[in-house]
Amino acid sequence: MANTWTYRENIHRADTDLSGFDVEATDGGIGKVDEATSDRDHIIVDTGFWIFGKRRLLPAGVVTRVDYDDEKVYVDMTKDQIKEAPDLDETVDRTSGDWDRDRDRYTTYFEPYIW
Repeated sequence: MANTWTYRENIHRADTDLSGFDVEATDGGIGKVDEATSDRDHIIVDTGFWIFGKRRLLPAGVVTRVDYDDEKVYVDMTKDQIKEAPDLDETVDRTSGDWDRDRDRYTTYFEPYIW
């Protein structure tokens, strides 16, 4: 089983920022990567009209493939599963110790989607 907060082996090149890439759920497009950096353990997805403009945090472990030529990130979740994910807490600094404490609530939701 992969770690919820780590990209699967050979999935993501650390020198490439995924911001702007389309996000493909198992049943179609769900939005664009709004935020991603090589030192992060997650991506932030702008879901656009799918979830009324909400942003969702997806841990690196749900990413199954990155197509660098077509600029697409594939995740092992359906649109509905992403829609039901916890809201992104914009008040938490994800570069601080606060994030270490906060990400437990995300881990509980996403662990079933990691293999």
